[in-house]
Amino acid sequence: MERPGKFEEHRFVGDKRNQRVYDVDALPDEAAPVVDELMASEQYLCFGPDSLAEARNRGYRPAKDWPLGD
Repeated sequence: MERPGKFEEHRFVGDKRNQRVYDVDALPDEAAPVVDELMASEQYLCFGPDSLAEARNRGYRPAKDWPLGD
């Protein structure tokens, strides 16, 4: 799936509501509604550096319903 417009430079996007992180590059196309809803809710977060390790460092855990890269 394509990265959302606001996150063209970011691979990992966090959901503040449930402390889950999504690897947008690894998401299948059918996950687009989930990411669209997250963007509409404005409860998202990006990480610097843009890595799964940094997301975990901030208390975010991989979303169980979609695969994550490293």
